[in-house]
Amino acid sequence: MSNSNDASTRDLTQGRPIVQILLFSIPLVAGTLFQQVYSFADSVVVGRLISDAALGAVGTTYSLNFLTLGFVQGACIGFSIPASQAFGAKDHAEFRRYVYNGAWMCVILSVVFTITFTLLARPMLQLISTPDDLMDMAWQYITVIFLGIPSAVLYNHSAALLRAVGDSRHPFYFLVISCAINVCFDVFFIVVCHMGVVGSALGNIIGQVLSAGLNCWWAFTRIPIFRESLSPALRADMRWSGRHVRRLAVVGLPMGFEYSVSAIGAVLMQNSINLLGTAAVTAQTAGEKIRQLFTLPMESVGMAMATYAGQNLGAKRLDRIKQGLVSGTVIQAVYCVVCFVVIRLFNRPLVGSVLGDADPRITDDAALYLTLISCFFIIHGTLMIFRNTLQGMGYSTHAIISGVGELAGRALGAWLAIVGYGYLAICYSNPLAWAFALAYCMVMVTVMIRRKMREFTALH
Repeated sequence: MSNSNDASTRDLTQGRPIVQILLFSIPLVAGTLFQQVYSFADSVVVGRLISDAALGAVGTTYSLNFLTLGFVQGACIGFSIPASQAFGAKDHAEFRRYVYNGAWMCVILSVVFTITFTLLARPMLQLISTPDDLMDMAWQYITVIFLGIPSAVLYNHSAALLRAVGDSRHPFYFLVISCAINVCFDVFFIVVCHMGVVGSALGNIIGQVLSAGLNCWWAFTRIPIFRESLSPALRADMRWSGRHVRRLAVVGLPMGFEYSVSAIGAVLMQNSINLLGTAAVTAQTAGEKIRQLFTLPMESVGMAMATYAGQNLGAKRLDRIKQGLVSGTVIQAVYCVVCFVVIRLFNRPLVGSVLGDADPRITDDAALYLTLISCFFIIHGTLMIFRNTLQGMGYSTHAIISGVGELAGRALGAWLAIVGYGYLAICYSNPLAWAFALAYCMVMVTVMIRRKMREFTALH
C-alpha cells in the first residue's frame, strides 16, 4: 500500500476505492474536527471572557478571512496536485521539481498578499459595512491575521505536499500538538495579558508556525521521496523552472481564485448581515461557527478525493476515479444523515455553549440558522466530492466557474435579505450557493472523464 518504500505514504491507485478513501480521509476528518473544536473553544473564550461584541467583531471578519486565506489554501492545495500526479506516475524527478517550484510560488504569494491585505484591512471592513461598534476590534483582529499570512502559506503548502504522497496521518498529529499549544497561548494572551481579540489572532499564528515546522521536519527527515531531494547531486531540482512554474500556476492559481470568487459571495452576504444589525451578526456568527464544525469534515473527504483523483489520473486509472465518485458520495450521504439528527436534537444546547446567556432573540436566530442549513448538508457534501475530483484531475479553471455559481447563490441570498426577506434569506444563502456550484461540477466531471478516456485510448 505504500510507495517509495515508506509506510507513512499511501498509494491510492490500488485497493478498493471506498476503503482507500475512508482510510485516507480519517486523519483529515479528525484533524478538521480537532481544529474546529479549537475554533469552537476559541469562540467560547472570546464570547465568554471578552464580550458578545468581541465575538461579533471576529465573526464579521470571517468573509475577509475567507477571501484572502481561502485563496492561500486553495492555491497551496493546487500547487500540490501536479506533485500528486507525478507521485501516482512514480516520476520522482518531476515530483521534486514541483515541490521546490511550488515553494518559490509560495514565497511570492506570501509577500504580495501580506503587504496588500494588511494595508487594505480597514477599507475592506468599511466596504462590507462593519458596524461602528465592532470596527476597531474587527480591524485589530484581521490585521494580525493578515500579518500572519506567510505562516498560513507554509502550513497549507507543507500539509498539502504530505497529503500528495498519501500521508494524511502526520499532518493530523502535528495539528493536534499545535492546536493544544494554540489554546494555551489564547488563554495566556486573552486572560493573562488582556490582549483581547489580538491575543486570539496571535495564538492562531503561533499554532500555524509550529504545525508547518513539524510538517517540514517530518517530510525531509522521514519520507524518502522528500529526503532524497536534499542530495547534493539533486540540488538542481531546487532551481526555478519556468515550465514547472507555469504548470503550477495553471493548476494552483485557479483553485485560489475559486475560493476567492466564492468568498466574494460571502462578502456580499456579510454586508447584508451587517446591515441587519449587531444582533443578526452575532446570531449568524454563532450559527456559522457550529455549522463549520459539522461541514468541514465533508471538505476533508473532498481533499482526500483530490489526492485520490490526482494519483489515479497519473496512473491513468479513470475507472478508479469513477468508482471513487460513487464511494465518496456514499460516505458523505451517511455522514450528512448523522449530522442532521444531531443538530435536530441538540441545536439549542450547541448555540448556548457559544453564546451563553445571550439575548433570547439572538439564541433563537442562531438556532434557526443552524436547523435550516442542516437540511441541505448533502448538497455541500456532494459538491466537495465532485469539485475536488475536478481539481485533482487538474481542471482548476472549471473550479473557478463553480465558484461563480456559489457567488451567484450568495448574492441572491444577500439581495433577498435586503429587499425584505431579512434574516431568513441569510439562512438559505449557503444552500443556494452549494446547489448552483454542484450542478456545474457534476456536468463538468462527466465531460472531463470522457475527454480523458478518449485521450488515453488515442495514446494506445
